[in-house]
Amino acid sequence: MRSLMWGLRSLTRQPLRSGLSLAGIAVAAAMLLDMVMLSGGIDKSFTDLLLGRGYQIRLTPKGTLPFDTEATLSHATEIVAALRSDPAIASAGPVLGTSIYGRLPDSLVTLFGYGIDPAAQGLYRLSAGRDLTPGDTSGILLSPAAAERLGAGVGDTVTLVGRLDPQVVTASVGRRLVVRGVVRWLYDYRGQPSVGTVLPLMQRLAREESEDRASLLVVKVRDDAAVPRVAARLRERFPRLEVNSVADLVVQFKRRLVYFRQLSYILGSMSVIVTVLLIATLMTITVHERLGEIATLRAIGVSRGTVVRQVLAEGTVLTVVGAALGILLGLLTARRLDAILTSFPGLPAAFSFFVPRFDTLRTAAIVLLLTGSLAGLYPAWLAARTPIARTLREEAT
Repeated sequence: MRSLMWGLRSLTRQPLRSGLSLAGIAVAAAMLLDMVMLSGGIDKSFTDLLLGRGYQIRLTPKGTLPFDTEATLSHATEIVAALRSDPAIASAGPVLGTSIYGRLPDSLVTLFGYGIDPAAQGLYRLSAGRDLTPGDTSGILLSPAAAERLGAGVGDTVTLVGRLDPQVVTASVGRRLVVRGVVRWLYDYRGQPSVGTVLPLMQRLAREESEDRASLLVVKVRDDAAVPRVAARLRERFPRLEVNSVADLVVQFKRRLVYFRQLSYILGSMSVIVTVLLIATLMTITVHERLGEIATLRAIGVSRGTVVRQVLAEGTVLTVVGAALGILLGLLTARRLDAILTSFPGLPAAFSFFVPRFDTLRTAAIVLLLTGSLAGLYPAWLAARTPIARTLREEAT
């Protein structure tokens, strides 16, 4: 404790220099924290997004990922019935994603349509009104953006039309539907106008009803520990489908965004190096300026170990104060950077690149403390080997 107080008093002797050094350490610490959050935040955010409704497995057409292409699988109802017969599976449901149009008095609005089974859906959370019920072929769910573009609310009636005839630019299929509720679709990008109906109705509007088509099937396994085993069994049972657990999808996602991880490692390493150089430079200058004081302390009986501990304590104080400022700065910059990156087109609005977590803060703090200790070793070594007699003689002349 005495060493820490000595370190704190030493820093206050040169307030401007100490302040500038703390600012530099805080910037480096903020960069380190942001890079640590970036490297682990992508995985955490993507996993939380996929498990938002507890469905751990996705079945899609062979060679595709969920909503990666416009490919669809056939006989969805038959496959879902087979899945639900598996005792290890708690729930399974189909999802069809397609382009659809909303009719206004003088124009059409392009929408994204979801066909779902309300009894087994993993795509949305209800914000207002009520949910669809199985077999409700006269109801519809809207995202806030769709409600705004259609000018409709809960209880209003809207008209959806299916694929347009390219020759006459008219729709051959249309349906008037009552808005049951407003929902937040988990995978929508910011401002995406989406609507949802029961699967048979959306298939009819998209002209996909003849082969009972769906974009993907979602599966909820009763026991999380059994997910890999159930996924392997489904791959054998449905060889024409792509079966991915959330863990598999996270691996695929990490491969696509590997450059973000590499960027975080490079910038994180640079911030550690900058922190070491800053602390070591400041401490070395401080020790050189106080050689006379150190020699005097040694001459009156202060041990070499005490002097070393005091120099190391000064480096620790510098690191702790700079790291505390850096964490605050890092959280603020991470929020701003996350807003910029998540504004890219096609990214789900619920996705985040920078996810602050306790283990992230702990990792950054440990790295910074080790960095401060390492940076103080050389100045401490200089202080320990100060020649007492020569230094006092030079100070006297």
